[in-house]
Amino acid sequence: MPAPPLAAGPLPFVGELAALFAAGVVVAYLCYRVRLVPIAGFLLAGVVIGPEALGLVRDVELVAQLAEVGVIILLFSIGVEFSLAQMARLARPIFLGGGLQVALTIGAVTGGLLLLDVGVGPAVFTGFLVSLSSTAIVLKVLGERAETDTPVGRVVLAMILFQDLVIVVMVLLIPALAGEGGSALDVAWALGKAALVIAAVLVGARRVVPALLERVAETRRTELFLLAVAAVCLGTAWAVSLAGVSLAIGAFLAGLLVSESDYAEHALSEILPLQTLFTAAFFLSVGMLLDPAFLWANLGLVAAVAAVVLVAKAAVAAFSARLLGSPLGVALAVGLALAQIGEFSFVLALAGADVGLLPGGVASGDQILIAVTVVLMLATPGLVALGPRLSALGRRVETAAGVGGAGGPNGGGGAGHGHGVDLQDHTVVVGYGLAGRRLARVLGESGIPYAVSDLNPRSLREAHADGAATVYGDASREPILRGLGVERAKLLVVAINDGDATRRITAVARHLNPTLQILARTRFVADVEPLTRAGADVVVPEEMETTVRLFTHVLGAYLVPRDEIERQAALVRQDDYGVLRGSIQEAHLMVLQGLDEEGLHTRAVAVRDGAPAAGRTLAELRLRQDHGLTVMAVRRGRETVGSPAGEFRVEPGDRLVMVGSADQFAHSADLFRAPPPDGPPRPAPLAAEGGAGA
Repeated sequence: MPAPPLAAGPLPFVGELAALFAAGVVVAYLCYRVRLVPIAGFLLAGVVIGPEALGLVRDVELVAQLAEVGVIILLFSIGVEFSLAQMARLARPIFLGGGLQVALTIGAVTGGLLLLDVGVGPAVFTGFLVSLSSTAIVLKVLGERAETDTPVGRVVLAMILFQDLVIVVMVLLIPALAGEGGSALDVAWALGKAALVIAAVLVGARRVVPALLERVAETRRTELFLLAVAAVCLGTAWAVSLAGVSLAIGAFLAGLLVSESDYAEHALSEILPLQTLFTAAFFLSVGMLLDPAFLWANLGLVAAVAAVVLVAKAAVAAFSARLLGSPLGVALAVGLALAQIGEFSFVLALAGADVGLLPGGVASGDQILIAVTVVLMLATPGLVALGPRLSALGRRVETAAGVGGAGGPNGGGGAGHGHGVDLQDHTVVVGYGLAGRRLARVLGESGIPYAVSDLNPRSLREAHADGAATVYGDASREPILRGLGVERAKLLVVAINDGDATRRITAVARHLNPTLQILARTRFVADVEPLTRAGADVVVPEEMETTVRLFTHVLGAYLVPRDEIERQAALVRQDDYGVLRGSIQEAHLMVLQGLDEEGLHTRAVAVRDGAPAAGRTLAELRLRQDHGLTVMAVRRGRETVGSPAGEFRVEPGDRLVMVGSADQFAHSADLFRAPPPDGPPRPAPLAAEGGAGA
């Protein structure tokens, strides 16, 4: 008789999984409350719940398998954020910088251990272990700090990619280090096979993946799209692993393939929840390996070894980055980011144990390796956070010495992966239906920069053909809004028919950019209050002349003269919206005057209940000194206070009319970021009549 689809009793590991993720929830919350990086908390939680402490989770093998999936998904998401063109530009840092970092680290460790009378085999093997850094923790920390595509992030990524590639060679050399054979021909054959498989995957899948995602996206079924993305990620990783290359490298290549399509941002937004789940399992699993009793009994030894490894790895990585041409500050930041021991060292340690090789050539080498790894992983978030300070210090040192500090192997800071829009002070239009098309036409004819998002591939292709910057995806997801440049945008117009989605988009956008002006379209007047609480500045029900009010609010925000706006609105009304519904030639009549730099860089920023700016004077806010923003006026109800003095106290509901660049407004975001929508009520939106203001 066939087994039933579901077991009669509970699965044996459900309790352990519940304990694992419950500990993750508790730790993540506590880290949020004390402002500790969650990664460090997950490592500590793993120590506490592991078999060597409370013993709440004893199936370490199960957790290790979840952790491996976490690393795969993390590397896939990193690949999505890059492109093949960007990786081609990283070829020199990968092979020269990464090769130097690995070779010099192995040489330094081997030389030091030989002086301590450790055999050549164990010494070189230990050099292998120490030369690897943590792919998961380093890329996770850089990603959370939005530093993956910066001069530091690119060099770090290049060196880590080389480490993941060279693991193939290290595994093949381990038997030779133990005196059990392994010829140079075997190594060459393995490397050649790996290169052929990687090339075949890149050439074949580059043609297949974009077409596949195009077909799936046209169904507009999010669950189908997620399954397709997961299949590409895991399938490519598995195919590459057949050649002996790590699953992580395969997943990274899969991400690169997806990045070549128009659906990169949407794929990233779909995979991020899974990434969060499984990478938490990874950090918990690493903590579970540590024996607290051993650490306590050998605290001095572990601290000494950790200090030596940190200094040596940081120095070698910084030296390698410096040889690549990185400025001193960037090189120092790279060194600290790579100063820990990586998770793949555990894989090598197991392979070495099978042939009798131990870290450092001592019986307790495995536990010392685990303890030092956990300690350095705990220190990594703090070390990475020192990077900007070191970069500034390096620039001052080089300036004093008369050395140029700019440049590096790949130039200055990046702006995200290749599919995101490169605009500022622009309007983001979500939805390219009838209202979105009309608004986009007016924006284009008026010379106002804008970007469009939609979940309909055909509509987005039309927008792209019309000259719009486009991003495919669900705009209620943070990666999609970031791809649209919402943090640098001046306005967001949500012109879709889904009321729930409109509220979600509004809330997420308001959190990402508190200085953004948000205009939302809705069907019913009853939706005005919920959208207002979610963060909308102007809510336009369809009963209230949707199209006219959308474009008049947008043009008003860019300081187009009010009389010109009213004249054009009157023309539209008297002809029953004939201008907007008519030809391009008729719409050309709406090209408006008065759009200048002052209009582009002026914003009316709402001060909401609970925002740090509320209740403070302008002098206390230091907007000009700390953020470069100039307050031109303050609107309070129907009253406007021009050129307010420093003692003017800002109240909830005020709108500060300020001049500054998009970056300066983004830098000031924390001052205006209010609690989430379920907190105190937000100020009412602007009145329906008139423009949205400057």
